[in-house]
Amino acid sequence: MVFSSAIFLFVFLPAVFLLDRLARGVRLKNALLLAASLIFYAFGQPVYLPLLLVSVLLNYLCGLLAAGRYPRLGVGIAVAGGIGMLAVYKYADFAIGTVNSLFGLSLPLTGIALPIGISFFTFQGLSYVIDVYRDRTLVSRSFFKVLLYISYFPQLIAGPIVKYHDIEKEIDARHTTPQETALGIRRFICGLAKKLLLSNAMGQMADTVFALPAGEIGMFAAWTGAVCYTLQIYFDFSGYSDMAIGMGRMFGFHFLENFNYPYASTTIKEFWRRWHISLSTWFRDYLYIPLGGNRKGRGRTWVNRFLVFFATGLWHGASWNFVLWGLWHGLFSVLEDCGALPVKRFKGRLTGRVYTLLVVVLGFTLFRADTLAQAGAMFAAMFTGVGLEWAGTAAVCARLTPVFLLTLAFALALSFPVSKRLRPKNDTVTLAGALVLLVLCMFNLSAGTFNPFIYFRF
Repeated sequence: MVFSSAIFLFVFLPAVFLLDRLARGVRLKNALLLAASLIFYAFGQPVYLPLLLVSVLLNYLCGLLAAGRYPRLGVGIAVAGGIGMLAVYKYADFAIGTVNSLFGLSLPLTGIALPIGISFFTFQGLSYVIDVYRDRTLVSRSFFKVLLYISYFPQLIAGPIVKYHDIEKEIDARHTTPQETALGIRRFICGLAKKLLLSNAMGQMADTVFALPAGEIGMFAAWTGAVCYTLQIYFDFSGYSDMAIGMGRMFGFHFLENFNYPYASTTIKEFWRRWHISLSTWFRDYLYIPLGGNRKGRGRTWVNRFLVFFATGLWHGASWNFVLWGLWHGLFSVLEDCGALPVKRFKGRLTGRVYTLLVVVLGFTLFRADTLAQAGAMFAAMFTGVGLEWAGTAAVCARLTPVFLLTLAFALALSFPVSKRLRPKNDTVTLAGALVLLVLCMFNLSAGTFNPFIYFRF
């Protein structure tokens, strides 16, 4: 984490919150949040703070161009600069390694460390410039407002991706009430509990399985590891999104939802309307629709979808595992659209949910694997490794404690909308539940079992 979890929870966030409440006037509040955001980012990677500032300055200037006499030039420079930055800092070694493998070369790698959150702040900056190009009234003449919008610490390093027009008015004028603050704090605690109490527990089991040698993974271990990672990444990322949304509310900002029970989907297309909503809508608005969307015939539509899912996979990381994960989802999206799969019969039925979950679990197995060879070994074990290889089974069974099984049951229940029925409607009960979760999170942190958020890598 950029800050250690304890420092962030018990020092940084309370201090910023109290100073925000003491500050009078939105300008002072904005200055405070901007300073806090830059400190937050610099604490983890001070060497890349200038890169963040250069990225914001580029998008600010390009926004002015896009709103002025040279709109296409502004967008062109922003896209070239943003993609170029990603190419250098995120994909250079991937490209060099691929060339070395294909042609038997030994070109040296750059060894450049990946800046935290570069994919998020790059896409957020690009959305600002493109939106200004489409609607010049959205342009901001204040560099500091654009800097606050892109660098705002709750969502800076792991999203959700926020569009400028969604919070533009709240940058200039916002109000916080005790009720809104309480809702924000409760949402933050729920997100923290998702990460510490559910995601980390599922992650320990997944790490155990994916660390096994290929020959020791049986069917039982493989499916256990795959399902646990599927739960881990959901609670990890939706937990961070909940924390960001909650912190936003605490300071008067309202971010859009980023998850809507994606594992309850009955098609892959529906899954992507529910999973990482801010990213899927970003690709829809700024790549799929500009490519022609579904307006140029079915064949072109399918090509556009594959391109979008290729970009989605590549956005997640510089590895062929991620690219193939994206194309895997693209394949089923196209198969559903062309009628090769009877999705109309799946809608709202258990069959559809089983089909979607199977595709998602297999996809996340590919996503989690360190190499394509490891992914292949996992798939082989899942579908042909009928034996209970002793080493793998013993490693999994050693973690199947009553506490883990109870946590797994909660994770499964809370990943589906049925959990909505469990929410208490009494505010006193809700507050008491939040306090209990906070205490459990504190105990968990004191045990030193915190793992960084998965999406910090992207």
